[in-house]
Amino acid sequence: HSSYIPAKDLEAANADLKGSFSGIGIQFTIQEDTIHINSVIPGGPSEKVGLMAGDRIIEVDDSAFVGKIVTNNEAMRRLKGPKGSEVKLGIFRPGEKETLHFSIIRGDIPVKSIDAAYMINDKFGYMQINKFGETTYPEMLIALAKLHQERCQGVIIDLRGNTGGYMGSAIQMVNEFLPKGNLIVYTEGRNAPRENYPSNGTGSSQHLPIIVLTDEGSASASEIFAGAIQDNDRGLIIGRRSFGKGLVQQPIEFTDGSAIRLTIARYYTPSGRCIQKPYSKGKDENYEMDILTRYENGEFFSQDSIKQDESHIYYTSIGRPVYGGGGIMPDIFVPQDTTGVTSYFTMAVNRGLTRQFCFQYTDQNRKKLQTFETSEKLLQYLKKQNILEKFARFAESKGLKRRNILMYKSKELFDRALYGNIIYNVMDMENYVKYLNESDPTVLKALEMLEAGKSFPEAPEPNTAIHHEGEEKAVAKAN
Repeated sequence: HSSYIPAKDLEAANADLKGSFSGIGIQFTIQEDTIHINSVIPGGPSEKVGLMAGDRIIEVDDSAFVGKIVTNNEAMRRLKGPKGSEVKLGIFRPGEKETLHFSIIRGDIPVKSIDAAYMINDKFGYMQINKFGETTYPEMLIALAKLHQERCQGVIIDLRGNTGGYMGSAIQMVNEFLPKGNLIVYTEGRNAPRENYPSNGTGSSQHLPIIVLTDEGSASASEIFAGAIQDNDRGLIIGRRSFGKGLVQQPIEFTDGSAIRLTIARYYTPSGRCIQKPYSKGKDENYEMDILTRYENGEFFSQDSIKQDESHIYYTSIGRPVYGGGGIMPDIFVPQDTTGVTSYFTMAVNRGLTRQFCFQYTDQNRKKLQTFETSEKLLQYLKKQNILEKFARFAESKGLKRRNILMYKSKELFDRALYGNIIYNVMDMENYVKYLNESDPTVLKALEMLEAGKSFPEAPEPNTAIHHEGEEKAVAKAN
């Protein structure tokens, strides 16, 4: 996983974790060779000059910017730039006859790590974290404070699809939930001596029930977080086995602006498990195809398909057996839901037709859709608009033959995809996540365990616990 990053790519590679970048403050989609503004970031440079959702960018710096030259990379190159620099935009706004011109001074645009933080019912909170960046820990503190104000009695931390980020952020965040002296993670490498990272006892939520959600997309810092919660028996892990990337990488920058990320050590969970999945020299293909292999072996759909490595057995603080061999195995497995999946639905999603339709529908009905104050009211309205039928006609116009039987077999999946994307286009990510969570089996299972008061793992029966202090397999304690 060591890699070289050319100077031209380094800023983009780092920006995602830095917490902000310099730009004009819009989210956009490219439709039919034109940039369509999806939303304008509140308080950003574009909002200040009057850009609006639904606007089309047709000129950049007095030159036409439409047609085949409009790619995602080219749009980012032209719209991003140093803080304080100016960019001139020509805007086509539906309903206006003339092109509108705006001069925008680029500024710092925050990059949020937490997509959603809200009370999922009157007792329990939910937080979805998309990465572990420079600002993720303070963002989490603010989110926890908000949930505590609403008398939160337990929290679901959703790390599904979170590919990681900074180890330091993960350590700070786990520390909020652990009492003093618990090992969070340790690192060790061929030329790097073991280094322990224990909790310091200053956490604000040391007794708050917690459940962590993982899947095959949860990697690196996500696995540090989940592994620390699991091995310290602080909460349950629910979902599917995590990715299995546990390598410490040191960035080294060069004078020409390029850099390398050099692998120097491995991460280990408190019980001694190596997070990194095995790699055999010369067998790159097996390693790269691991996720596909898991899928083909049925691991996403059945817990029985997961092969536990009995030679890599470890024990949590209360003696529960956990297994090494790469990734974090959940305490409660929730299979990928394939109910209602048909070839028609799969083709519609894979060709991008659901998203294209939702964008077009939002764009054509923006005035009406923006009158709804809550996602619940917007959803009630959408359910009366025969959206699936409108989608079928749109998809047929794009070359996807209508298949009524398959379409109605997949109706629930279509409703979820179509309503969800329209809610996202009109409102924001948190409202989108809220809507999806209402029918998400993994979230519902986590809620069930919180409601039953079962978020803290139970010790195994005395005759099954094989945990003895001092043995090689014993839980590693912080020095």
